[in-house]
Amino acid sequence: MVSLRKAMKFLPFFFLFFTVIFVSAIGSNIPRLGTFQQTILRDPKASPQNVSNDFQTFYYSQTLDHFNYRPQSYKTFQQRYVISFKYWGGANSSSPIFAYFGAEAPLDLDLAGIGFLTENAPQFKALIVYIEHRYYGQSIPFGSMTNALKKKGLRGYFNSAQAIADYAEVLLYLKKKLSAESSPVIVIGASYGGMLASWFRLKYPHVALGALASSAPILYFDDITPQNGYFSIVTKDFEEASKSCYETIKQSWSAIDKVAAQSNGLSLLSKRFKTCRQLERSSELKSYLETLYTNAAQYNQPPTYPVTVVCGGIDGASNGTDILRRIFMGVVADLGNRSCYDIDVLNYPPETILGWSWQTCSEIVMPIGRGHNDTMFPAAPFDLNSFAKECEEKYGVPPRPHWITTYYGGHDIKLILHRFASNIIFSNGLKDPFSSGGVLENISSSVVAVYTVNGSHSLDLLPSKQTDPEWLIMQRKTEIKIIEGWLTKYYADFLAFR
Repeated sequence: MVSLRKAMKFLPFFFLFFTVIFVSAIGSNIPRLGTFQQTILRDPKASPQNVSNDFQTFYYSQTLDHFNYRPQSYKTFQQRYVISFKYWGGANSSSPIFAYFGAEAPLDLDLAGIGFLTENAPQFKALIVYIEHRYYGQSIPFGSMTNALKKKGLRGYFNSAQAIADYAEVLLYLKKKLSAESSPVIVIGASYGGMLASWFRLKYPHVALGALASSAPILYFDDITPQNGYFSIVTKDFEEASKSCYETIKQSWSAIDKVAAQSNGLSLLSKRFKTCRQLERSSELKSYLETLYTNAAQYNQPPTYPVTVVCGGIDGASNGTDILRRIFMGVVADLGNRSCYDIDVLNYPPETILGWSWQTCSEIVMPIGRGHNDTMFPAAPFDLNSFAKECEEKYGVPPRPHWITTYYGGHDIKLILHRFASNIIFSNGLKDPFSSGGVLENISSSVVAVYTVNGSHSLDLLPSKQTDPEWLIMQRKTEIKIIEGWLTKYYADFLAFR
């Protein structure tokens, strides 16, 4: 079990929060959404890529509260957004605007790590806009995240509805400022940002012509998706890579407990796994390994395929090697040979993880768990009552587990949306554990599911590479063809209704 305080170690600046994090639900680990593969476990000295000089940073005086008329509601904060004019055809040509929605992190890594917008903007002569999510990065009202979360009166403004209202206000402001009222907007998001993009199209169809929602698990709420969906796919990924690897991992948890039960068991485990400090509980080691496995599955990208790398280490041990040694060899294969392995890498939360903790304790309640013998992991069912109690102890308010489906929908999604909604792409890779909560079949002719059997989390939005497999190339081409169709229809309608 990992407490609400468990998160990635904070290294300087901004690149750590895009990893698989776990937030406790008293016995249930809720994996954190995130666009990019973890860096801290693999390479603690990693640094963010250089951001193009084509990006210009601006700040918008954003309304604190879009939905009330109390005096405090009219206060403002500075919200960061970044623009590239490089490919834009200009307002006179009604060239489109590609708007990327920031999620539970600063924008910085998105600017370097998202390739979809910059690679496809030239074809459409599109303006590129990235907008930072409120309470993250440089867009935190009234100072730091820590201060904002301490103030009960400010925490309540930190939610998805306020965030997408922010995006609407910024986009309408930009269209007016740039005299681009006739320029159609395509909103794009990955992971939680993909959820926001799809919800934005439903709530603000007058602002966005369409949405590309990559790896957006909008159905992982209110028990629409089985609790064990996430961990079942992690298990499937490992079992398909190597049956023997899967069996070894499945047996390892009891092997760890057996050693830990000895009088000097924790000391033995510390030595065997070369931890940088002595283990205090066996759960520390198990949480570390669980994070490594789920991270490998969620970001099982070509050409390296981390699941295959981990299993290569486990299976590559010589005959007669015991289970724990095989598990350790999987760690070494994934992270490299180090003098020691820092299990405290999850213990030092940056401000961004503090923010995500609040979001999951208020409205983003994703009941992810697993039962007995239904995955390769020990049982850890999601207990809503215990989760609510912990959240209330931490923040003074209980979560609202039904609010997402109340406000945005989710139940009977095909019945509800097939006549109401339009122009949304739900893209997924079925190797991604979060695809279990994604939209995987077409809802209508224009609300479509584009998925790949071998894809991983938000892979379609990452920069293209020469080594990309054909199925990934085709997924991106399909998405672009759909967006092109939306724009063609828009321009025809624009001329017809002028």
